[in-house]
Amino acid sequence: MASNKVHNDCVRSMTAFGRAEAPYATGTATWELRSVNHRYLEPLFRLPETARPLESQLREKLRKQLARGKVELTLSLKATGSESASLEVNRELVRALAQAADSVAAELPNTAPINPLELLQWPGAIAELQTDVEQQAQAILAAFDEALSQLNANREREGAELRKFIETRLQRVEEQVARVRELLPQILQAQREKLRGRLEELLAELDRDRLEQEMAFLAQKADVDEELDRLDAHVAETRRVLKGGGPIGRRLDFLMQEFNREANTLSSKSAVSDTTQAAVELKVLIEQMREQVQNIE
Repeated sequence: MASNKVHNDCVRSMTAFGRAEAPYATGTATWELRSVNHRYLEPLFRLPETARPLESQLREKLRKQLARGKVELTLSLKATGSESASLEVNRELVRALAQAADSVAAELPNTAPINPLELLQWPGAIAELQTDVEQQAQAILAAFDEALSQLNANREREGAELRKFIETRLQRVEEQVARVRELLPQILQAQREKLRGRLEELLAELDRDRLEQEMAFLAQKADVDEELDRLDAHVAETRRVLKGGGPIGRRLDFLMQEFNREANTLSSKSAVSDTTQAAVELKVLIEQMREQVQNIE
């Protein structure tokens, strides 16, 4: 049986499947677990009535293993072939039924012969094989642990792929930020030329207040250092969160919002086509990460 241990430093997806079964004397307990994205942990148990007393214990096991996700948990209890092969006939009852039937037949000479199968359908004619409730419960819990372990293993494998995907995009974000930094001298030169042209227009109009406003506005648009620094900081923080593992989906989702805010500001301050293109590429990368973050626990 697989270990039920969860690695807290792993990134886990919320989409996964687990299946396991365990035998007991009169049958087999089979679990199928399916989980998908959800803001919170939302389990949906589908249990036979005989397993209902175990539901609170099963929910507690699940709560200790999972933090988020909509999880469907289906248990089926199937009788083994040996159960039907070992049916016990209540011979005393059948004998009494046969004698009663013979007595009735003596009064009614034209009645058909007794059909043995009809006698066996009489309540109590076949003694039901009793299920050991405690043994069945142990099998149900053992199969649940195994299926939950499989589910978590699959979540971790999928999470590892999501982590690689996001780290690749983070590297490309860094490349775009570095590219814009390299373009800063060109950006500032373009702003100077714009400023010079505006100065000539405004000096001709001799509107000093308007001149000061335009200078302040253009100077502000030329300064994208703060946005680039924040993008670098978000990259570093995202990597730190990924490295820590555990239930990090909500934190990553917040960071994607912060990424997007800086990319929008960078786009609004764009002075040359190269920075516009970089801002567009950043938005594409951020959206790709955001979509995958939705799958992370």
